[in-house]
Amino acid sequence: MNELREVEVVVIGAGQAGLSSAYHLRRTGFGPDRDFVVLDHSPGPGGAWQFRWPSLTYGKVHGMHALPGMALTEAAPDRPSAEVIGAYFDRYERAFDLRVRRPVDVRAVREGEGGRLLVRTSEGDWSTRALINATGTWDRPFWPRYPGQRSFRGRQLHTAQYAGPEEFAGQRVVVVGGGASGTQHLLEIAPYAAATTWVTRRPPVFREGPFDQESGRAAVALVEERVRLGLPPSSVVSVTGLPLNDAVRRGLADRVLDRQPMFDRITPDGVEWGDGPDTRRVGADVILWATGFRAALDHLRPLRLREPGGGIRVEGTRAVADPRVHLVGYGPSASTIGANRAGRAAVRDIRRLLAEEPAEPAVA
Repeated sequence: MNELREVEVVVIGAGQAGLSSAYHLRRTGFGPDRDFVVLDHSPGPGGAWQFRWPSLTYGKVHGMHALPGMALTEAAPDRPSAEVIGAYFDRYERAFDLRVRRPVDVRAVREGEGGRLLVRTSEGDWSTRALINATGTWDRPFWPRYPGQRSFRGRQLHTAQYAGPEEFAGQRVVVVGGGASGTQHLLEIAPYAAATTWVTRRPPVFREGPFDQESGRAAVALVEERVRLGLPPSSVVSVTGLPLNDAVRRGLADRVLDRQPMFDRITPDGVEWGDGPDTRRVGADVILWATGFRAALDHLRPLRLREPGGGIRVEGTRAVADPRVHLVGYGPSASTIGANRAGRAAVRDIRRLLAEEPAEPAVA
């Protein structure tokens, strides 16, 4: 367990970004367990998809793109996305012999000996010349803090804990968040709940028509600019808007998607806006925080990659503060197709790095 193992590249995470990176490493001559290793803390294949709620069927998934080298076929739209994508990732790992090691928790990445990085994990330590971080966001749900939050006598949960609409039968539910998850939760919960209230910090922007390549490039460019400046990546919906499909149109017509501004405080029995005689109250049994996620990067803290703005500045996928570290699935490469392209770009860059800078022998 305490033996220090050496590889050329460590990949952290086996979601879309990690598997894409591992595929391109394999394709360009790196051998699994010999030249590179993939470490994943999840119990099985599927990345964050394996934790999605059963009512999120594959037909409701927006923009899922196949991994490089293997088509995603026979995906019935009425099957849970967790099952479809979990099975697909499992086939993919076996087809390309990626040998993902799981469950392995990466606890810290720090400076090692001889110009190498030291990756400390629950299953021992690894010494590597380069690192591909593909940890995504699922492990860092964002919980806003509001006055009175601890006084609430009902239940509070985050999207990461959402299991389906049936558990809200007969309850008054406040859904917080203007992203795709928030609207999906509302549309599912409304037929079961006694009442629903939707609150968001900003008015939602609904997007008419298809999300074409030009729109996609514009959205990526906006996220990329923030990352280039060392700011945390913005949410996808803040850039793209919400797709206006038939289900959303019905929700707007039925006033299920009747957006209210963010409340001022939480009370033991609900939420409130305003003060004194102008106070408006809504009673609640549940507050569901559909408030998104943040990049799971705490294990990289010893490398001091963050900028004063709170993000990690990258060029392409390479961390500006440390060219040995690549962030795939971060910022502009957070989409599934973006992760595929970023995995290829990261491997190309790492090959150049390893060719130009032969590693010094580690000091025992």
